[in-house]
Amino acid sequence: MRITGYRTATTVQRWGRPVGDANGVFADGAVPVPIVMVDTDEGITGVGLGPHVQIGAVFPAIEGEDPRGVTALYDRMLRQTFKAGHAGAVFGTIGALDTALWDIKAQAAGEPLWRLLGGRDRTVPAYASGLDIALTDDELVSVYRTYAERGLRAAKIKGGLDIERDRRRLTLVRDVLTEAGNGARPGLMLDVNEAWTRKQAVRHVCELERTLDLTWIEEPVRRWDAEGLAAVGRGVRASVATGENLTGLEQFRPLLAAGAVDIVQTAVVWGVSHFLRVSALAQAHDLPVSPIGTTPLALLHAATSVPNHLASELQDLHPPLGVSLDLHVEDGAFVLGDTPGLGVTLDEQVIGAYTRRPDAGAAEGPHIRPEHAGRRLLAVADGFRPEPSPGRDGAVRD
Repeated sequence: MRITGYRTATTVQRWGRPVGDANGVFADGAVPVPIVMVDTDEGITGVGLGPHVQIGAVFPAIEGEDPRGVTALYDRMLRQTFKAGHAGAVFGTIGALDTALWDIKAQAAGEPLWRLLGGRDRTVPAYASGLDIALTDDELVSVYRTYAERGLRAAKIKGGLDIERDRRRLTLVRDVLTEAGNGARPGLMLDVNEAWTRKQAVRHVCELERTLDLTWIEEPVRRWDAEGLAAVGRGVRASVATGENLTGLEQFRPLLAAGAVDIVQTAVVWGVSHFLRVSALAQAHDLPVSPIGTTPLALLHAATSVPNHLASELQDLHPPLGVSLDLHVEDGAFVLGDTPGLGVTLDEQVIGAYTRRPDAGAAEGPHIRPEHAGRRLLAVADGFRPEPSPGRDGAVRD
C-alpha cells in the first residue's frame, strides 16, 4: 500500500449559540473545521480533522510511503519542518496527517483504532465543556442540564474575567450536576485560557476556593511559564491543568521538571502519535492525561490504550456539518463503535456545499489574545459581552 495524494476541505461546527473564552467569542457560534484526507493506491482514505496550513511543504515527507509505518512517518514529517520549526498551525497539519495515517492503518487491519492500539474498553470517561463564557445564567443552566441528561457529572466552564461572576456560574453548574447526580458531589473545573498573571491566578482561585471545591484550574498563566504554573500550583488547592497548546515533547519537559502541571492535556488537533508520546512522558511522572477538543475522536481511540487517561473533553453533542462519527454518549462517557479505523464518515457533497465566508481578518475571538490580557486592574464589567466576528479560517482550540 502506498500514499498517493491528499485532499483538503473545510466544514463548520454550528453551535447555535455564542462560543468562546476569556480571549473572545464567536457570536454566531459557527466555527470552521478544516479536514485533511489522505488517499492510497488501495482505495483506502484516511481522515484527519485539523489544519492544512503549509500542507504542500509537509506532505512530501510521506508521499509514496506505506501509510502503515505511521510512527516513522510522523518523525519524517517533524524532520521535514526542521529548519522552519514545527510549532503552531504547522504542528496541527502534521497532526491531521498523522491522524489520517492511523485511520488508514486501522482500516487496513479491519479494526477500529481503539482495538488496533491495544484498548480493552471502548468506553471513555468524559466531562462537559460548553465554551460558555458569553451565556446568560439561564442559558448556562440550560446547556449543562443537557449535558447532565447524558450522565455527565463533571464540567469545565470558561471564566477568568470576574471573580464573583465565576463563583455564581460555577455554583449554578454545580447545583445542576448535583441534582442530576442525586446529591453526589460533581467535578468542577475553571478554564481561563492564559488570561492571568501569577498573582492574579492565586488571588482569583483562592477566593473561589473559599466556597467552592475546584478539581482543576486550566491554563491560569502563559503555557510556557513553568515557574509561574508551579507557583500557582503551590498557592491553590486545585490541580493545575495545561498542555493543550504545547507542540512537541520538548515543550512539556521544562513544565514537568518544575512540577508545574498536575493534569497533562493534549489537543486532538496535534494528532495521535503526539498524544501517545505525551501520555508516556506523563506516566513516567505519575501524572494523568486529559485530551481536549471540539471533536476529540482520534484521541478517544488513543485514550483507551494508555494507563493514565483521566477524562476527555465533551463539547458539542453534535458533529460538524457533513461529518458522521461512530460513537455515542451515555452514562457520562463516550462509547466508541466497531467501524474499522476512526469511525468517521464524510459526506463530501454536503461539505462541498458549505461556503465559508471570506476571512475579513477577525479582530476578536478566542483565537486572538486581547491587548490587555494579564494587565486588567478591574474585573470586566458584566462579565463578557461578545461582539459579532467576521468569517474565520482555521481550527479553534479551547
